[in-house]
Amino acid sequence: MRTGLVFCLGTILCAVGASAQEQQQPTFRSESNVVMVPTLVRDRNREIIYDLKADDFVVEDDGVPQSVHLDESAQFRLAEVVVAVQVGRRADYELPRLRGLKSMLYPLFDQGHGEVAIIAFDSQVRELQNFSGDDAKTSRVLESLQPGDGGAAIFDAVAAGLRMLASTPNDRQRVLLLVSETRDHGSKSKPLDLLRELGSSNAVVYALTFSPSKSNLLDTLRGKNNPDFHPEETEVHEGPDLLAPLILLAQGTRKNAAKTITAMTGGEYANFSTSKNFDRGMTEFTNHLYARYLLSFAPSKPHPGLHQITVKLKQHGNGTVMARSSYWASPEKSSVPAQ
Repeated sequence: MRTGLVFCLGTILCAVGASAQEQQQPTFRSESNVVMVPTLVRDRNREIIYDLKADDFVVEDDGVPQSVHLDESAQFRLAEVVVAVQVGRRADYELPRLRGLKSMLYPLFDQGHGEVAIIAFDSQVRELQNFSGDDAKTSRVLESLQPGDGGAAIFDAVAAGLRMLASTPNDRQRVLLLVSETRDHGSKSKPLDLLRELGSSNAVVYALTFSPSKSNLLDTLRGKNNPDFHPEETEVHEGPDLLAPLILLAQGTRKNAAKTITAMTGGEYANFSTSKNFDRGMTEFTNHLYARYLLSFAPSKPHPGLHQITVKLKQHGNGTVMARSSYWASPEKSSVPAQ
């Protein structure tokens, strides 16, 4: 089962693997050749379903059922979170709207549940803070965000965030929160390379996206963009102002890079045009962070290339499942084959 946020990749996966590669066994960057599948389950009222067991899930790798393991201690795993905030192009419209970000991240710091790193990006990516459990420090960094240049290098920012997460301990949750427009502008990273990187990473990507022109116009029409009447809500500006298996997926990044990226990792995607909607999205992010089941499996029939993952419940109708839709396996001659 899938929510509308998760793309069906079945139509683009049939071309995976060339005949020369099929003779090689792939290796996985994830530890112990295990594919991690963080999974969120909600009922018809979108409430989280807890207390499920490994036997309640069916996980298929390219249509082949897998032996599934459920980490019962996942809810106690510390979270390493990279927050990637766009400050370029017209993101300065949204900076006042992002004031709630620091308070929404507070649950991560409560009782030492997580650490946060911050990167800001326009045409360049800048690391503003390495992983830290200091909420006051994080607040100061977020308060100091300044408008950038005319770029929005989403691919570069996500790639930088994945590299930071790859350096964290293997027993941590790895999460990237992307706050940006929907389309990339000016990245040096190639979409196919980034999608392969996402597919071989155990990180989950969440995205909160905005359309600066739309939200600015809506606030103007609502009368909320006037410093004489609503100084606390006024924005910075007044007035309206891969390889064959990955090619189709890469094309999706041209329309909505953030949505395609989150779908591939099983994360959540939301668009906001008001401060209230942004706060709601951040609340869901923090609430769902520790509500995911951590499923895993060792592929029974590994092959190089992109693999489609399907996660379902044995008892259909009990809930809606959100999980990563694929992973990438690369052959490495010098490595030990997956067992």
